[in-house]
Amino acid sequence: MKIVLTSIIVDDQDKALHFYTEVLGFVKQTEVPMGQYRWLTVVSPEGAHGVELLLEPTAFPPAKFYQQALFDAGIAQASFAVTDVPTEYERLKALGVVFRMEPTVMGPVTIALFEDGCGNLIQMAQA
Repeated sequence: MKIVLTSIIVDDQDKALHFYTEVLGFVKQTEVPMGQYRWLTVVSPEGAHGVELLLEPTAFPPAKFYQQALFDAGIAQASFAVTDVPTEYERLKALGVVFRMEPTVMGPVTIALFEDGCGNLIQMAQA
């Protein structure tokens, strides 16, 4: 058994697609129209056959409340691995990404926390 798909709730699929591809550097994998919304996934450019991240719209009202509760509590909706948190922090900051936590060493890992502009906090981590 392996993970092939996971999702993140987003308040705007177009804005999310731009952020996750143009800012974070993921690659669009799948886009299938589904009425008002789309089945829209991105993948790491390092593993196009790896785990897909579904940019899930907040069409289901409880999802919007859940997303807002996590955001208000300062809890990351997802965590992405990077090879160098300080370098990635500087790159993203130069692109206007809002950080809630600068690179911080926590035992064997370095993490940072940022907003995706679509209602979520995202953690990046370097082990």
